[in-house]
Amino acid sequence: MSEQRVKSGIPGMDEMLGGGFIPESAILLRGAPGTGKTTFGLQYLLEGVRRGETGMFISFEEFPQSLYRDAESLGWNLPEIEQAGKLRIMFTSPKVLQQSLATPESNLLRTIHDLDIRRVVVDSLTHFTQQITDEHELRQVYHQVTSAFRREGVTAIYLGEEMRSDYTAHERGRLSFVVDNMIMLRYLEVDSAIERAIVVLKMRSSAHDTAIRSYEIGANGITIGNPLEGKTGLLSGLTQRSLISTVREQ
Repeated sequence: MSEQRVKSGIPGMDEMLGGGFIPESAILLRGAPGTGKTTFGLQYLLEGVRRGETGMFISFEEFPQSLYRDAESLGWNLPEIEQAGKLRIMFTSPKVLQQSLATPESNLLRTIHDLDIRRVVVDSLTHFTQQITDEHELRQVYHQVTSAFRREGVTAIYLGEEMRSDYTAHERGRLSFVVDNMIMLRYLEVDSAIERAIVVLKMRSSAHDTAIRSYEIGANGITIGNPLEGKTGLLSGLTQRSLISTVREQ
């Protein structure tokens, strides 16, 4: 199966995923501002470029110039990649995206077909919650958007704002139930210091690493580190030493 997977481009991530993402899956990447969601998405798209695949970044809030500056700080020249025809950056609204995916002759779908786009990042799908108040309608829209990209043969990453630890119990629209994969990025307080942590919470049709791992954002983007062991309460962001770890140290 690993030969058929869509590689993430993030050192250590594919090992957590059992070889990479499953083709045409819908991936929810959730985290607080500053945890590196956009960086993750760009690395994913640039890995596709490296493999000869054209990608698309769809933003509801960040203008292309701002995205260019952020990427440049990591050594990535997005305008040059765009000019080479390997990347498309689109600034739009949730409503226009929904309408475009439902219209066979829309500019968006023509671009996906003409450029043979196979990787897409949407920032962020949770913006639909600002426009749709009815929970059932919201879930239907989530299904429509994710199914449309899947129908086009696209493996899509949807960026989303972090929820509380009960992320599935009271989430409007239940986006986490709609997607195939769910990855969470967190800030953690560990021994009075702030660390970043990543965990794969869900992956349909595949085994995956369930460990909570550290990660860093450096000159070349995100790199996955070692499991955070001997701690409890990591997903809540408030950690303490586990009883087992304390006994071993004594």
